[in-house]
Amino acid sequence: MRRSLGCLGLLLILLAVAAGLSASYMWGGKGPLTHNITVTVAPGSSLAATSDQLEKVGAISSASRFRLFARFLGGGGGIKAGEYRIAAHLSQSDILRILQGTKTVQRLVTIPEGRPAVEVRDILMKEDGLTGSVEVPVEGTVLPDSYAYKRGDTRAFILKRMQHAMVAYLATAWEKRQPGIAVTTPRDALILASIVEKETARPDERRMVAAVYSNRLKRGMKLEADPTIIYPITKGRALGRRILQSEIDAKNDYNTYSMTGLPAGPICNPGRASIDAVLNPAQSNAIFFVADGTGGSVFSDTYAQHSVNVDKWRAVRRARGEIP
Repeated sequence: MRRSLGCLGLLLILLAVAAGLSASYMWGGKGPLTHNITVTVAPGSSLAATSDQLEKVGAISSASRFRLFARFLGGGGGIKAGEYRIAAHLSQSDILRILQGTKTVQRLVTIPEGRPAVEVRDILMKEDGLTGSVEVPVEGTVLPDSYAYKRGDTRAFILKRMQHAMVAYLATAWEKRQPGIAVTTPRDALILASIVEKETARPDERRMVAAVYSNRLKRGMKLEADPTIIYPITKGRALGRRILQSEIDAKNDYNTYSMTGLPAGPICNPGRASIDAVLNPAQSNAIFFVADGTGGSVFSDTYAQHSVNVDKWRAVRRARGEIP
């Protein structure tokens, strides 16, 4: 009798061990999900509602079993609202850890350098993870960069972060400015940086382009920057055609062909590199530049040199069939 009880006890122990191993495998083993998905847990969502959602999308096999395991094996932590990336075949234990807030999906909205304010608004409004609406921001107040956000954040909140970033960066950069530069205020630096940003996309040319416009400002020359002609017409969007002579002759607060000094305000949102270039331009006497036919520019100190370079550029364009 005692031997039979011993065997029965051993059997129960083995069954308990087997059950534990089975539970451990179901909890920590390979999950049923066949592809990566994103799951959103709304604020105030319960574990019951979330587990039903997980079962519905195929991340777990049984919502009730998931809740049971979570209660006894989940460590006692509650789930948190957020957007989560669930990888294919992720175990139930790992899914719970994610839902407890360890791996929230990071979303990014990117504002490229040189985008005008109207396009900043376009980018924000197209970002489907954000909520609410925003008006077109004041030109030049947004620092181009990639900004992280969570689903449900407001567009107004993200825009404010972008604007605070510009204020902070401009203030820091201004403190490091080179002595004797052409601009005397941070706002003027921002305006000139917006012109430099639109005039060249080549990092190796920014300080030279900044030097050209700085030298012109110091000499009281017209800046004659084509993008300043376009800005009043399109608010910074692409013109899509050649500039007309009437537009070159137009008199307004932005056209630097018909006025001396800086335009009334920025013509885009310049990036850090263009701001830095204006505050630390190249040491050069150049006051002219023109395209060189290779994607870059050639700079010159005198009008005679510039005329030769312009003739070379025209020859390149003529060979390409761009002009007669």
